[in-house]
Formats: sequence, structure tokens, C-alpha cells
Amino acid sequence: MDRAALEKEGAITIVAFGDSVTHGALAAGEINYETVYWNLLRKKILAVKNYVPVNVINSGIGGVSAKGSLSRLESQALKHEPDLLIICFGLNDINGELDEYLSALREMFTKSLERGVDTIFLTPNMLNTYVADDTHPAHRSYAVKMADVQNSGRMDSFIYAAAELARECGVTVCDCYSRWKKLAETTDTTMLLANRINHPTKQMHELFADELFKLILPDAAAVDTVTESTMYNGK
Repeated sequence: MDRAALEKEGAITIVAFGDSVTHGALAAGEINYETVYWNLLRKKILAVKNYVPVNVINSGIGGVSAKGSLSRLESQALKHEPDLLIICFGLNDINGELDEYLSALREMFTKSLERGVDTIFLTPNMLNTYVADDTHPAHRSYAVKMADVQNSGRMDSFIYAAAELARECGVTVCDCYSRWKKLAETTDTTMLLANRINHPTKQMHELFADELFKLILPDAAAVDTVTESTMYNGK
């Protein structure tokens, strides 16, 4: 936008709607709003298009599911009339039923598209594949459960089905889960989780931000504006 368009349309508004990863959770009891993926994305956009302000509203809440977040979709996401809505759920939904997860996502996708909001479904990271020695003692039993969810293929089935649903609904998919799966072929991905269960490290939030940036501004990303992280060999 030029100056006249900025005065007419106002700043860009992005809403990030999700669970603890979107919230900014890292290790047990640690939250960082500076290193979370949506803030990194905002900085990447402003690095190449700094005239128009980009405001991000964080509507992530730790521990929530897609089904449990339907009641707050309007009040915490759509009411802000975002130019872009990023939806990222799945890490807690695997404790429930697949049909409930997909039904909730379908309602989110449908309502956002009906409002004319550009919408991206951001697939989440992998879970731990074993119980690491430095897992918080209070969380070790959950780590056992989540390792089984990941290794049994249950997590795969949830996320792949969700990505397929998004495409069927006409929602753009930023498939970071598949990037994690590729990494797992050569890398201990449990060590890329800050809490050793389901929260990516600060460096791995770069992966989400880079993939979103390449999706939103592919031309800019093609001229080396994307941060390369040695943690995930992001090319």
C-alpha cells in the first residue's frame, strides 16, 4: 500500500489462533513472546515491507484444543477483522477423537472463509519420540503417553487428515509437520522440543516463521530474506 491506501485501509492485522505453541510456551513454566513464530514472522515481513505496520494479535492459549476453542473463535479472532488468520491446533486434540478435531477445524475454516478472511492452517510440530533424561519429573508420565502417540502413528493420522480437510475447504496449508517428519529421518527431534514433549525450542520457531514467510511473500523469500537456522537446515 502507498500512503493513501494506508490511510484508507489501516495497518495489517494478523491473528494467530492456537494452543501453547502459539501462546509462546517453551520449557516448563517458560513463555517467550519475542521468540514465538508469529513475532518472528512479523519481523520478517517488516524487514522487506516496512512502510505498512504489521500488528499480530496472539490468541493462543496453553492447553486448549480446537474443539475447546470454538467458543472463542469470534471473540478472540474474527472480531478483530484480521487480514490473515493463522490457525494451529493438534497437540492437545490428539487426547480426544479425530472426528471432533476435524469437525472443530471445519467450523473454524468455514466461518473464517465466510467472513472473507485469508486463512492459513499451520500444521504443528512432532511430539517427543522417547522420554528424555531431562524431561521435567512432573511431566514424565505425559511424555510416555505422547511418545506412544507419536510412534504409533496416531499423531500422523490426525495432522495429515487435518491438512487434507483444510485443502478441501479451500484453506491454504503451511505444512510444518511434514518438515519435522523429514528432519526426524536424520535428527533427534525430541531434542528440538524445549520441554522435551511438545513445545519447539526458540530456534525451531524459526522453522514455522520461515515457512509462513515463504508462503506469504514467496518473491521476497526467494532473495535470501529468510533466516537460515542451523538447527533445522532450513532451505
